[in-house]
Amino acid sequence: MSSVLERNGSAAISDEDARTRLLIIGAVAFVIVLAGWLVYSYTRPGWYTLYPTDLGIYNDGGLIVRHVSPPYDGKSLYAWHAADNDSLQFTYTPFAAVLFAVVSVIPWSLLPRLFQLANLVFLLIATWFTMDALGYCSRRVKVGGMLAGAAAGLLIEPVFRSMFLGQINLFLMALIIWDLRQPDHRWWKGIGTGIAAGIKLIPIVYVPYLLLARRFREALMTTIGFVVTIVIGFVVIPGDSTDYWLHGLFFQDGRTGFAGWNGNQSLLGLVTRLAGSLHAATAPWAAAVLAATVVGLVCAALFDRAGHRMLGILTAALVGLLDSPISWDHHWVWVVPGMMVATHYAVRGWRDGRLRDVVGCLAVAVGLLLIFAPWPGLLWSDPERKAGAFTFGLIWGAPYSKVSTYVAKGDQPWFKEYHWMGLQNLAGNAYILTGIALLVILAVVGWRMSRGRPLRTLLLGTGP
Repeated sequence: MSSVLERNGSAAISDEDARTRLLIIGAVAFVIVLAGWLVYSYTRPGWYTLYPTDLGIYNDGGLIVRHVSPPYDGKSLYAWHAADNDSLQFTYTPFAAVLFAVVSVIPWSLLPRLFQLANLVFLLIATWFTMDALGYCSRRVKVGGMLAGAAAGLLIEPVFRSMFLGQINLFLMALIIWDLRQPDHRWWKGIGTGIAAGIKLIPIVYVPYLLLARRFREALMTTIGFVVTIVIGFVVIPGDSTDYWLHGLFFQDGRTGFAGWNGNQSLLGLVTRLAGSLHAATAPWAAAVLAATVVGLVCAALFDRAGHRMLGILTAALVGLLDSPISWDHHWVWVVPGMMVATHYAVRGWRDGRLRDVVGCLAVAVGLLLIFAPWPGLLWSDPERKAGAFTFGLIWGAPYSKVSTYVAKGDQPWFKEYHWMGLQNLAGNAYILTGIALLVILAVVGWRMSRGRPLRTLLLGTGP
């Protein structure tokens, strides 16, 4: 793969026939996968494909902003919890609640299905701009790649779960890719990423990435966009904004439940499950986060300065997924552009006659598809995993704590995640282990790219 990265080119498909074939293949793949998804959706009970719990939380947060003690100046948002489950609370930023207030205008009878449709559109937007960021100019190639990427996306569990729960991960991913692939001369480039960080904090990882890549104006605009979201929150809901930003609510990852629950595919989740308690996990988690941050962001900056901007964006996203205290399974939607980028470099390797690069990149793309695929429920021993359900991925093959409907509060030694053995550890940690493996691969590629050139020159020099 590294030898492919050494040459900076943009188009992997040049002849007209190949462009047309890609368009046809992408269109056929997307139609077949989407049709299969729709057939599955309408021939199974509703909860198999749509159980909008998270959307309900967003909607309730928006309703609180709109209707509680208007003009709103209370502190009800973060004290609220679902009537049937006190584990479900609003954990997003005050600015996010303001946005959800707009969404909550839509009647609930329509909102879940509209949100599913919107997520499909955001998936297509993300794959379109991924093709754009990879340097493709032909409209046929971009459309074909967009449709093929979206088809692959509909076959992975994080996308399925995002649509199943009514999540906003696909929107945030599309917003960031759209923003950071803008031409460098656009002064506002970076603001969209700052807005994404103002909704869900973790995209703030793009600020140090942009600084290391010497894209100072974009780092500044990302910071400005983030600060603007904070200001809007204080203007509209000052009480809750004070609690969130000044009283430390944004530090309290425990509000989302037990960090070791196997739905949490982050370094904290992995280390907690292996250490046997939240307390024992603190020091090794901090060390792991530091290592992942330094290695990942340096690699992201190296790729960016070598002209491989989409690879840099993806590497920074991977750092965010690893470092975040909570990275639920549906946060890993970034696997979709990851598969597309790996396929892109496989095609380039084929054109350049680099068989090793072709095999390596295709192995990454296919491996991601298989590991993150939604597998049939009949594979799991848990009776809740119905034989006809494809809602669940490999991580759900391991026993998990069900003290409450979704997540368990507190930290108890009898939680099932502390007692996994053998293959249960591999299955239950499949996403985060894959993320670590990807970081290692990217570090090796980055090191091979930089051989013979001092790191200081690569990051601080005037050229790639």
